[in-house]
Amino acid sequence: MGLKGFAEGGIASIIAGCSTHPLDLIKVRMQLQGETNAPKPVHNLRPALAFQTGSTVHVAALPQPRVGPIAVGLRLVQQEGLAALFSGVSATVLRQTLYSTTRMGLYDVLKTRWSDPAAGTMPLGRKIEAGLIAGGIGAAVGNPADVAMVRMQADGRLPPAQRRNYKSVVDAIARMARQEGVTSLWRGSSLTVNRAMLVTASQLASYDQFKEMILERGVMRDGLGTHVTASFAAGFVAAVASNPVDVIKTRVMNMRVEPGEAPPYTGALDCALKTVRAEGPMALYKGFVPTISRQGPFTVVLFVTLEQVRKLLKDF
Repeated sequence: MGLKGFAEGGIASIIAGCSTHPLDLIKVRMQLQGETNAPKPVHNLRPALAFQTGSTVHVAALPQPRVGPIAVGLRLVQQEGLAALFSGVSATVLRQTLYSTTRMGLYDVLKTRWSDPAAGTMPLGRKIEAGLIAGGIGAAVGNPADVAMVRMQADGRLPPAQRRNYKSVVDAIARMARQEGVTSLWRGSSLTVNRAMLVTASQLASYDQFKEMILERGVMRDGLGTHVTASFAAGFVAAVASNPVDVIKTRVMNMRVEPGEAPPYTGALDCALKTVRAEGPMALYKGFVPTISRQGPFTVVLFVTLEQVRKLLKDF
């Protein structure tokens, strides 16, 4: 397959990423719900609503009610406009170009190399191994775009004075490198790599496995029905496996580090512990409904598009 596998995977991934971007944005907003923030100084509040400490008044941190994906989406449109559903879409395009093109192409290369020449298939264990390798390398390549995407998607939930207001993914990456150092572009990279390994291994390996099972048992012929069924099942598996890591990744990437102040989280483990202590263990599955709502359609669009692109490019 060579470079053709990278091109096929990249085209399919960009189409799938753009078409499901609003669902991904809602997922990110839900994952940030309930995140603990330090109280901000406020003036001219009545004593009943604030604690007096010297000459500075601090508002008590009140727990915010959690809302579902539909409510989050409606509130997003009402407060920020319809176009806000595509906030950070330029980062999605760059992320899919770097991350997904790499992982899809590498998986295809390993699959071709490790498959049984006679049967044209490889064992499930080998598929998972190929997915882990491809996902890890792809995530390392695409991490800067991933950080930019999370920040651009989350920006609208911040008070106007605290918003970063990135103009595009290029502006986001340039400003992060200039203001926070080049290493900030790989913030949360260990989480990104772990998540990508889980997603790629579960998504690509399970798609191939489900597709082979359907065809071997004669449930359906190799066509659109088989592709949709296998891809939706693969999307569910990927969502269950990756959601906890995704929640922690989102929070670590989105955290604001002020000069001279300690960061909210010292790392992935610290973020996980603080999240579980403050919100309970099920907080790691926060945003699961939009995750599966996005992962399902994304995986279906990804693999259905991939199969069609392969047909178009089979003579090249």
